[in-house]
Amino acid sequence: MAAVAESSENSEAVRPHRVVVLALDGLLPFELGIPHRIFGRPKDERGRPLYEVVTCSVRPPGPVETDADFAIHVTHGPEALAEADTVIIPASYELGPVFEEGRLTDDLAAALARIRPGTRLAAICTGGYVLAAAGYLDGRPATTHWAEADRFQKLFPRIEVDADVLFIDDGDVLTSAGVAAGIDLCLHMVRRDFGTAVANDVARRTVVPPHRDGGQAQYIERPVPDPQVATTTAARAWALGRLHEPIQLRDMAGQESMSVRTFTRRFREEVGISPGQWLTQQRVERARHLLETTDLSIDQVARASGFGTAQSMRQHLQQALGVTPTAYRRTFRATVTSAV
Repeated sequence: MAAVAESSENSEAVRPHRVVVLALDGLLPFELGIPHRIFGRPKDERGRPLYEVVTCSVRPPGPVETDADFAIHVTHGPEALAEADTVIIPASYELGPVFEEGRLTDDLAAALARIRPGTRLAAICTGGYVLAAAGYLDGRPATTHWAEADRFQKLFPRIEVDADVLFIDDGDVLTSAGVAAGIDLCLHMVRRDFGTAVANDVARRTVVPPHRDGGQAQYIERPVPDPQVATTTAARAWALGRLHEPIQLRDMAGQESMSVRTFTRRFREEVGISPGQWLTQQRVERARHLLETTDLSIDQVARASGFGTAQSMRQHLQQALGVTPTAYRRTFRATVTSAV
């Protein structure tokens, strides 16, 4: 979902992708600010914003309570939802029957009814309760904060809840884990809309990693790593510097002077996934970057990203992204071109 031309007569006129953030009473100010920070940054080569971000309430313009000692004044009512290309629902601690019974309030149901078919929907943390109560997540995979996952699953048994991942992209409906995972989700949407280079630029300007490794399990089991215990950080840095080469598990373990068994256990505790899964993720990210930003052939990209052969890279990208390398390159080059 990229920016679109306003008219065929003036191909230079581009309408930014409109993101509407639904502010509910009891919202967390930090999470409300995430979409504005991430989507407010991207610009095309001429300095034109690629997104327009609007905040609205389920009521007419006015104050919305937060979980802090202050309220915010929202200048748009629910009618803004009808003009959205993407709707984002941050977490709230005052969802009432939505949280307790899985049922929408009348004003929330009326507001959501304004959303046009085909609009992309996203929820940060417990904002997923709203999408679930509205039926948008029925039969779909979804995530939420790990501490809410069991309750979320019991209240909405038709949802396939995954409590480990940082976010889930199910096409037109996306959900994230708690708080900072909203940053990961929004960066992912920028990457999906305009490619890795744009998302990486936003991440650099926001001083956050463009892609975090692993899932929520690393935070559940080891909230704060023991500073006296050796980590796998050096091994990951070593591997990132040579993704184009064959990398064996024993070589990574050797960088930390650990046995393979100890290294694998420590790696999974810190990152949330196995070393092999992590390496594949990094190679997919490298391949995406090269496909978007270079004219290397598919075979050359496969070798440079460590997949060895085009067939191997094609299988991994198809599994991770649902598209072939050629389709990915064509999509994102066309998207960026149409935006600039």
